[in-house]
Amino acid sequence: MKVAVIGAGASGLAAIKCCLDEGLTPVCFEKSDHIGGLWQYKDQPVSGRACVMKSTVINTCKELLCFSDFPIPAHFAPCMRNSQVVEYFHLYANHFGLKQHIHYNTVVVSVSKTDNHNSTGRWNVRHRDVSTGLECTEVFDAVMACNGYQSRPYMPELEGIKDFQGQVLHTNDYRTPAGFEDKRVLVVGVGNSGGDCAVDVCKAAKQVFISTRAGTWVTHRLSENGYPHDLVSLTRFRLFLHSSCRGPWEKYNEWKLNSRYNHTLYRLKPSHSLFSSQPMINDDLPSRMLSGAIQIRNDVKRFTQTGVEFVDGTTEELDAVILATGYKTEFPFLSQDLLKRENKKIPLYKVMFPPDQERDTLAIIGCLQIRGSLMPMAEMQCRVATRVFKGLVSLPDRASRWQEIQARYDRAARTSIPTQRYTLTVNQAWYMDELSDIIGCRPDFWTLFKKEPLFALRLWFGPTYPFSYRLLGPGKWAGARTAIDTAMERMRTSFKTRDLPTARTSTANKWKKFIWCMMILAACMAFIVFYLDER
Repeated sequence: MKVAVIGAGASGLAAIKCCLDEGLTPVCFEKSDHIGGLWQYKDQPVSGRACVMKSTVINTCKELLCFSDFPIPAHFAPCMRNSQVVEYFHLYANHFGLKQHIHYNTVVVSVSKTDNHNSTGRWNVRHRDVSTGLECTEVFDAVMACNGYQSRPYMPELEGIKDFQGQVLHTNDYRTPAGFEDKRVLVVGVGNSGGDCAVDVCKAAKQVFISTRAGTWVTHRLSENGYPHDLVSLTRFRLFLHSSCRGPWEKYNEWKLNSRYNHTLYRLKPSHSLFSSQPMINDDLPSRMLSGAIQIRNDVKRFTQTGVEFVDGTTEELDAVILATGYKTEFPFLSQDLLKRENKKIPLYKVMFPPDQERDTLAIIGCLQIRGSLMPMAEMQCRVATRVFKGLVSLPDRASRWQEIQARYDRAARTSIPTQRYTLTVNQAWYMDELSDIIGCRPDFWTLFKKEPLFALRLWFGPTYPFSYRLLGPGKWAGARTAIDTAMERMRTSFKTRDLPTARTSTANKWKKFIWCMMILAACMAFIVFYLDER
């Protein structure tokens, strides 16, 4: 079975690997000359291609970011720089022999049904060689669209922006603070890109302003005791609290964020609650605001030739405007009848399968608004898709698919504010549980608890490692248990850059710690038994 994989970024590499795992033949088309997608830094912007800033680091811990059967090396930083992310991609691709399946400098022009598609599910894939301009069409048994959505920047129609005489660019075209020395810069938007860009450009700029319509909650990479925030917060126990007592748990987390710095004082406090929209992840923003390098302002009313007027009537003179306004969710090689786009909605069963296909041989990979890490989620999508392509897993009928899509829409409407891609928002652990149920690799906590209660408790109260989805079922990996057992040590390794004096611990203190641990363990076990009995 021959599968077209479009894109050789994080999702595309996972797609190639999963195809090989299932005995399929992947043919990957990558429009650039490298793997890694937007993580491969380039000094100069290229039209139609997203790229990180030079200073970009990942927002999630490497142990929750990695592919499920290939841990990131221990000496890599817990929150890696973009260059280390690309290095990891090369290690992954070389280890599993993925690069030989990639055709570089090749753009997919169109994907269309063959004449006998209803009976075979096959596709015509038309692609063009960037160097020669030659086009040709090949027939494939299945297609995995792994190009993501961050390729065409969204440029809003702002009053007067065309008359503004200063520099105007999108964050997709921003690379370094060079060229912004002693300038007054406005960043429009408070997503992750907007926060990172404002923090970076203020190192050179005279003054930076951030314009926001609704404000935002700001969380951070650094958590208690210096651990990565998601390594502490993304646990099944906390997700249980999220689903079973959302209101009080949400208020508690808002209080925790405000205890770090008051969002009202810093004029960041949004009108929406914490869980209803994705927060900004930024460690440096409050300190830059504390020094006055960055100021928060209201929504833009209009631009003038030399500056901006905000909706509250205040004005500022500007030299440059950077639009942190996101991207259009587009798949230019797919026609509207293959992939419907309805304003802020893209109807996809399980956020990956177009629901009206005659044959399930087209999968959209990585088109997600994530709360967590994209790589393990995209990999799980690929594991599901390849087994569906082979006929090992059957999807429900068309009516059931649309019912699931509508239920997802309704849930998003109840719990989220309508942002650009709010119906594509997924939580890492919940979404991976949802997909892993389809192919039968979801961790069985009750069975684990009966066999190895301490290990089951570690999985329940500890981080939701991607390796846990390789413990059983299709794709089971013999190294999964070891990867889980050694994850915290891998996280600590990069910090071990000097020897510390050995601290003496008294016998009494050791016994106190032991007793406390036993008490906590007993309470946890009692809680789980009670919860299971209730269910």
